[in-house]
Amino acid sequence: MAKAKKTKSILTEQSYSFLKNYINNPSPTGFESSGQKIWLDYIKPNVDSFFTDPYGTAVAVINPDAKFKVVIEAHADEISWFVNYISPEGLIYLKRNGGVDHQIAPSMRVNIHGKKGIVKAVFGWPAIHTRLSNGDKETQPKVENLFLDCGARNKKEVEALGIHIGAVATYEEGFEEIAYGHLIGRAFDNRIGGFMIAEVARLLKANKKKIPYGLYIVNAVQEEIGLRGAEMIARRIKPDAAIITDVTHDTTTPMISKMKEGECSCGSGPSLTYGPAVHNKLLDFIKTTAEKNKIPVQYHTVSRSTGTDTDAFAYSNDGCPSALISIPLRYMHTTVEMLHKDDIENTIRLMYETILRLTPKTNLSYFE
Repeated sequence: MAKAKKTKSILTEQSYSFLKNYINNPSPTGFESSGQKIWLDYIKPNVDSFFTDPYGTAVAVINPDAKFKVVIEAHADEISWFVNYISPEGLIYLKRNGGVDHQIAPSMRVNIHGKKGIVKAVFGWPAIHTRLSNGDKETQPKVENLFLDCGARNKKEVEALGIHIGAVATYEEGFEEIAYGHLIGRAFDNRIGGFMIAEVARLLKANKKKIPYGLYIVNAVQEEIGLRGAEMIARRIKPDAAIITDVTHDTTTPMISKMKEGECSCGSGPSLTYGPAVHNKLLDFIKTTAEKNKIPVQYHTVSRSTGTDTDAFAYSNDGCPSALISIPLRYMHTTVEMLHKDDIENTIRLMYETILRLTPKTNLSYFE
């Protein structure tokens, strides 16, 4: 039997070099500018113009003078920690910056971003021999009992390193490739989205494709604390349609209910969302695009909000037809978020082909 012909990758060595650099660079919520600079440097050669807003959302534009406007969007921020209190003994206590998971913190290595640069530290955690209490009941990690140890032995030594109240701490772990086409790293939620929308722009330029409208490629800030960056930029751009990309849960691992979360797996294609904020005609247009181009897709539903920037765009201005294309992800909000290369390529292909089919005359009215 002849072997199936392997489809040529649409990604280049330069693409993956950018992805690795982009993932390894910290970009915590409220402090995204260093990651945004990396993203803009990569996308600038493939667009006509760009701009940023006061809080750091970055927008690259193709055909900026066109009246009809389409957005493809991701968010740039990652979950992190704020320094909240420094004890007399030199231990550093924290508050969440976004939905960071306190249960994974013990023994993790972090970078504290202080006034004098990065300071290495660890989430200290007492040895198992010492933390048993109430019989066999162990002390569980909580925000209140977690602390960072940077090697200082008093508050003065901590402050001498440039660490201050309000400094941000990010996990150290970065990008790795593991078996069977999987990638792991922190902050794939959702810098993988920023990577994919940048690749759409690169493909349009490389393939010399012209589109009959203004394409606004948006890398928004502050999604992790309430979609704030998307809210601001949607009001500024006032798009006619928006396609958002984010991550969704791979539900094939233990401790996730398929009855609650639906069925989704890494390597099986991007996931399309049904929900009130998702415009049904735009969703159908994307589904048809996937069918025409033989791009595998999965589906999931939300009962109220999507929990993504889709909601901010959908309900902005006088309403903006919006849809959500999600990439399956394992172990969300940990340092070992995992996804599959095939899903990256198929999500990029789906956005790219959708952009090429869409026109200002595409009927997105429910009443025509």
